[in-house]
Amino acid sequence: MAPRGEAPATDSASRTLVLGIDVSRRIVQCGPNARAVLGRAPEDLIGHPATVLVGDEAKAELEALLEKGDTGQERNGVVTVLRGDGTSTEAVVTAQPLVGGDPETAPTTLLFVRVALPPSDRYQDPALMRRALMDDQLTRFGASLDLDQSARGLVDVCVPHYCNAASVLVLESLVAADEVHAESGSAVLRRIAVTSDDGNLAAWTSTFPVGEVLVFPEGTPYREVMDTARPVHLPHIDVDSASEIGRLWRRGPAGELLTGVSMVLLPMIAQDTLLGFLACTRVPGFRKFDRYDLEIGMEFAARAAIVIDNARQFGRERATALALQRSLLPNRLSAPSSVEVRHRYLPGSKLVEVGGDWYESIALPGARVALIVGDVAGHGVKAAVTMGRLRTALHTLANLELPPADALHVMHELMIELGEQEPHFATCVYAVYDATTGAIEIASAGHLPPLLAGPNGDNEYLQVPPAPPLGVAGGAAIESREFTVEDGSLFVIYTDGLVENRGRDIDDGLARLQRVFGPDSVDHSMEDLAKATLAGVYADQHRDDIAVLIARLRRLPEDRFASWTLPADPAAVRRARGLVRSRLAEWDLDELDYTTQLLASELITNAFRYAPGPIELRLLLERTLVCEVLDRSAALPRLRRAEDDDENGRGLLVVSQLAHRWGTRRTAAGKVVWCEQIVPGIDPDASEQVSGWPDESWPGENHHRE
Repeated sequence: MAPRGEAPATDSASRTLVLGIDVSRRIVQCGPNARAVLGRAPEDLIGHPATVLVGDEAKAELEALLEKGDTGQERNGVVTVLRGDGTSTEAVVTAQPLVGGDPETAPTTLLFVRVALPPSDRYQDPALMRRALMDDQLTRFGASLDLDQSARGLVDVCVPHYCNAASVLVLESLVAADEVHAESGSAVLRRIAVTSDDGNLAAWTSTFPVGEVLVFPEGTPYREVMDTARPVHLPHIDVDSASEIGRLWRRGPAGELLTGVSMVLLPMIAQDTLLGFLACTRVPGFRKFDRYDLEIGMEFAARAAIVIDNARQFGRERATALALQRSLLPNRLSAPSSVEVRHRYLPGSKLVEVGGDWYESIALPGARVALIVGDVAGHGVKAAVTMGRLRTALHTLANLELPPADALHVMHELMIELGEQEPHFATCVYAVYDATTGAIEIASAGHLPPLLAGPNGDNEYLQVPPAPPLGVAGGAAIESREFTVEDGSLFVIYTDGLVENRGRDIDDGLARLQRVFGPDSVDHSMEDLAKATLAGVYADQHRDDIAVLIARLRRLPEDRFASWTLPADPAAVRRARGLVRSRLAEWDLDELDYTTQLLASELITNAFRYAPGPIELRLLLERTLVCEVLDRSAALPRLRRAEDDDENGRGLLVVSQLAHRWGTRRTAAGKVVWCEQIVPGIDPDASEQVSGWPDESWPGENHHRE
């Protein structure tokens, strides 16, 4: 059986008795409700000293309150007062001084005695209930757009103003930020808030736990409210009814807790869709719910549904925005094993977690890597969406192995096309580093110059042929420039938010960046350098979005690759087999010997058959074994399926079947056809998870934690 409630005075409705006290501390006037408040008749109080209200232990306290009143000061206190039946109860007593009138006969102090209503009278005043539920409470908890916080605000209003125990249950799809559809009673629900003030909170929360996901069984009032979307009123749940609910629910403690209670289940309906319901319970000892209470409760539930629906819409929109934003930035960076890469991304605002800045590090065949940083003009979601489209396109172009200038030219044409719908432009710097030669090819479209810091401590901003931003018509064509990089150099590309803000000139920002990568930077770890790059930037509340990519460029060890020049002659195939066999023996890769010889034979045969001049054969042992054949023809081979009577056309088909991957790319002198194989015992995946993302609450936050 549910416990008999004992509501605390501070949380419940109260009754007030007004007494007039004269200068001699006697009661000369008494309100007509003395019997309802204290169980004493007015004539038992009038003419008696005010201390008749309290026991001996509280007389000094009451005297002190009245003495303060004599000095013209209003005072409050909690005093234990006596009731007519000999019991005592705590009351809030206020002594309020009066001025004017005959001091001999008129009262000089008004004494307000407020006591808690007895349980049987707690919910007697419907006007008081309605005012407590509807006045400012909905405004208070409705200001939150968090679903859990709104639900807790709901139950805190229901208890103690409407019931002793309350819980909020909503559709599970609502919590998951999915679209909510009209559902029947078999819908999956989640309880998101529970509270009580009957002194038995532990029992309520253990029997009806917060966070529980469930489907209510048929035959229970909870199923009825979901089936009908109408309120369910149970004025009194007897032992048999409560036991039946517990049996159907297979939850015995629920039957025990509901025995003897009065309960209403109030559906929350917004936009003609049932979102869930409020379960409100009054335990024995309190007035039972009647039809007028049900009317008040439904009015409250209708307003609460609006609050819950607002929180639902905000939660869904936020989840959608976060999913979009997090999908726009890369969650993996890849590079050859000799190249170490670090990134930093910092949005201009925590409210919008990405903007128009982006970065990429993409491992390419042949121990090469594409390093990219770009910046779409503008902020917020529009810039982020454009950034996502450009990043996807540029990622595709990098995998097609277009040279940097050609890739940016294609991006420029794309931005021109996008600008026909809405004006857009972006800046971008695109670099490709070859770890076998130490050469880096860079193209830029309106972007700030890259910084190259050598291992001996010197640094400089690289002068790349200027070109207008992507999407801006006219101006110079996009061209690239090649630089030779010393082994171990640091290469830094960044967006303008790093070096420019409202209070700092861009030249000062560029000079600061050079100091960060000064003579001692070669001895620092990449992580320390990345932190130093953004030191002090986070405190700037008016910053732009920032993207930084730092790469330590090291060449592939000489014993990890080999290159041979072969004549365009059929005898070159036999020689190539011998060279491959010898090199694989040095690398202890005898198990790949036969397959690699066959792949090299097919690629070289195609080269001298269709391309003039000498042929170059290269083997690279990186995370995979790569075989490359370079010739002087710009025509790219195409995979096709040969007919039974064709004498050729099967070479690339054999390569595609035996190799893990294969591809082609153009060079200044011709083309490269390559294929790679998985090396036993080595993970071929050259990518690594971007640390801290997407698990952190906003991109880059983990980089600023001490």
